[in-house]
Amino acid sequence: MSGRARRIGLFLLGAGAVAALATLVLRDQVSRHRRELFSSNPVRRLAALRHLAGETASVDAITVLRDFRALESRRLLRNRATAVLARMEEELRRMAGRA
Repeated sequence: MSGRARRIGLFLLGAGAVAALATLVLRDQVSRHRRELFSSNPVRRLAALRHLAGETASVDAITVLRDFRALESRRLLRNRATAVLARMEEELRRMAGRA
């Protein structure tokens, strides 16, 4: 194996390791934000809503938002959840219409 091929192989191996690590970190962040949605701290709940607002619509996210909306006592947070939920439901409807 030439020196150049070896360097390319090592580079690809390193890039794959970095991509795997980034995937694990992102997955952990998503999980953490969903847990924070039901925190006793309203600021954390708002931050979790902001995070969910940036996610792609999914049945799982819609279910979590519906549960949150039903349990949330603060009107501001409930209204924000309703807006995010409406956007996600519309996005899923459009995606289903294309399929």
